[in-house]
Amino acid sequence: MALSDRTRRLLIPLGAFALGLVGVTGAAILTLAPEKTPISTVGGPFSLVDQDGRPVTERDFAGATHLVFFGFTHCPDICPTTLQQISDVLAALGPKGKDMRAAFITVDPERDTPESLKTYLSSFDPRITGLTGTPAQVVAATRAYRAYARKVETPGDKGDYTMEHTALVYVMDRNNRFLGALDLSRPAETSAAELAKRL
Repeated sequence: MALSDRTRRLLIPLGAFALGLVGVTGAAILTLAPEKTPISTVGGPFSLVDQDGRPVTERDFAGATHLVFFGFTHCPDICPTTLQQISDVLAALGPKGKDMRAAFITVDPERDTPESLKTYLSSFDPRITGLTGTPAQVVAATRAYRAYARKVETPGDKGDYTMEHTALVYVMDRNNRFLGALDLSRPAETSAAELAKRL
């Protein structure tokens, strides 16, 4: 099936991010790295609010392996697909994944209010927490994870826009250190089995 122009635009920054990070770390990132010292310094402090308006920092995710994904609620295909895949992996973990959490950090704080995130995420696993904040707070979080995000005006729609962004699902350990990127191209059970080794 041919990729849409919009999907191709989103995959370009993903590839650039992957190549850049591989250049920095010297390690592949599209699957979890071998169980050893984390391969990168990706990740860092952030201060945002969740879908209930409560302040959240990276410390709220410490203590257990967790996932981080950047996206936005107006995303037509990649974000809902990825969030469903994350939901499927969390379900496939079964009881082992009871403490597993995922952060969905918006790259579009202008439109993604806590209320809109809450409505949007109601279709996915409740362990996925939506996070937003001021534009400056969101930029800081994006940079901490070496992610990419850019507003792109939609031709013909005055004032409307979409967002190009990194589409990786980061796997972070209990100390908020980057372990690798979760490979969601495989069956959920396969990804869950690999992830279970890090719980």
